[in-house]
Amino acid sequence: MPDRSLRGMSIGSKSMESDEGVDFAPRFQAHYDCPNGHTIILPFSTDAEVPPIWECQCGGEALLRDAERPEAKPTKPQRTHWDMLLERRTVSELEELLDERLELLRSGKLRRSA
Repeated sequence: MPDRSLRGMSIGSKSMESDEGVDFAPRFQAHYDCPNGHTIILPFSTDAEVPPIWECQCGGEALLRDAERPEAKPTKPQRTHWDMLLERRTVSELEELLDERLELLRSGKLRRSA
């Protein structure tokens, strides 16, 4: 049994193939500048579409050198629970429901939930 073990070989972590005969895709380096003074250099394939904005390590938005900032896309305002509730009921209906529930709660027919 010890004869067949591959002791000392890290089979899963290293490739046994060589880089001989491998042609890598042509690449170029894109430089991004962060407003906080950071510079990010990323390799891209020459066929790839390079994004004009890249997120910096500090959380800021780095802009591709010699590129203009793209126009911001219009976004919908975030809907709140109250907005969704008003889509289903009017304020007068909600006041009526509240009064009914408070009356049941005060009369003891409804228990408070924790």
